[in-house]
Amino acid sequence: MTLPITKVESKGRTIEELHQVIEWLTGFDTPKLQELIDEKVTFEAFFKSAKLNPKAELITGVICGYRIEEIENSLTRQTRYLDKLVDELAKGKKMEKILRQ
Repeated sequence: MTLPITKVESKGRTIEELHQVIEWLTGFDTPKLQELIDEKVTFEAFFKSAKLNPKAELITGVICGYRIEEIENSLTRQTRYLDKLVDELAKGKKMEKILRQ
C-alpha cells in the first residue's frame, strides 16, 4: 500500500497533515502506519485492523463517480472514505472540516 504523498505535497500540504487525516480515520499513528506500509498490507488487511472513526459516516459526496454513502461493500466504502479525505486535503480544505469537527 502506498500513500498519496505526491498528490498532497504538490498542493502545498504536508506528509504530517496526511498522516493526521489517516490517523483520524483509522486510529493508526505514524509508526503503526509505517509498519503497515513496510509490510505492504492490502487495503483489506489495513481496514480490517483499523478502528474506524465513528464520524467516518459523515464523509459523503462523490468520488470516482460513486456516491460514498450509497456504496454497500464496506471495504470499498472505507477505501473511498480515505480517497475523499485525501482529495479534501489536497484541495486545501481546512483540517477542522476534513476531520468533521
